[in-house]
Amino acid sequence: MDKLTEIMAHKRREIAPLLRPVFADELAALHHALPPPPPFRQALRRADGKLAVIAEMKRRSPSVGAIKEGASALGQARRYRAAGAAALSILTDEKYFGGALADLQEVTADFATQPPALPCLRKDFMVHPVQVLQARESGASAILIIVRALTDDEIEALHHAATAAGLDALFEIHSEDELARAVRRKAQIIGVNNRDLAVFKNDLGLSERLIPLFPKNVVAVSESGIATAADAARVKAAGAHAVLVGESLMRAEDPAALIRAIHHA
Repeated sequence: MDKLTEIMAHKRREIAPLLRPVFADELAALHHALPPPPPFRQALRRADGKLAVIAEMKRRSPSVGAIKEGASALGQARRYRAAGAAALSILTDEKYFGGALADLQEVTADFATQPPALPCLRKDFMVHPVQVLQARESGASAILIIVRALTDDEIEALHHAATAAGLDALFEIHSEDELARAVRRKAQIIGVNNRDLAVFKNDLGLSERLIPLFPKNVVAVSESGIATAADAARVKAAGAHAVLVGESLMRAEDPAALIRAIHHA
């Protein structure tokens, strides 16, 4: 069993007690009852043409183990905001990444009272609209849809739920076939994960190969393996509008310096 299959199997077991029908009208009512979240897609297209940075809060990962155990989600989010990040990615998976839904809730609640608020992606292994409901209740602006981990019906259900809840969806792909599946579902934001989630190896060549194939109206994101300005320059040249950076920023003594370097790539 590869690692992604293992993680998805665990996630399905984990959320099983929460499963119930979640209808579009319920999600729409929730959306209208809550303050609108900051727009995620809009934040990823900088007016100056520089790469936007989605800065990730990640305490550990299956590929490298501990990164910054015990890190404060709010403290890290405030550092990222001060450093010039366009958006945040907050891992809410506990078993494999050391995150929690409470991290997302803490950050979005704080940003709501002490603006400016950055849009937050709920980074988790989404399989059911009930997780979309949780994301909207927790102040997220977007959810992640990992195309290779889901059936077409599951993708459609998640995307429809996100739209009803007023959330954007980042479709994560790793191949031409997955790109085609995302496009068929009318994805507006597509991210190439340069890390193969089956074996956890990085290859920036994936972004260089796949992003030029994106429809022109799609916001292109390059995810994983971005550690230097040179890395950022490679994916920008391929057409990326934004990069999602986790481990490198979590380990950085000065996240602002790395974000500045990416902006100037």
